[in-house]
Amino acid sequence: MRAAALQYVRKVSGFRDPAAHNAAAFERAVDQVTAATNELLSSLEVRGR
Repeated sequence: MRAAALQYVRKVSGFRDPAAHNAAAFERAVDQVTAATNELLSSLEVRGR
């Protein structure tokens, strides 16, 4: 999940590696996208199984 979140944040921000003054915000965004993705996938119900 984290690798996908990192790819997403890189794409949206336009930065592969953020400058030092943006690193904390960049990492926070990756953490939040990872958490949101995990929450989404754990909340989905698959019918017919």
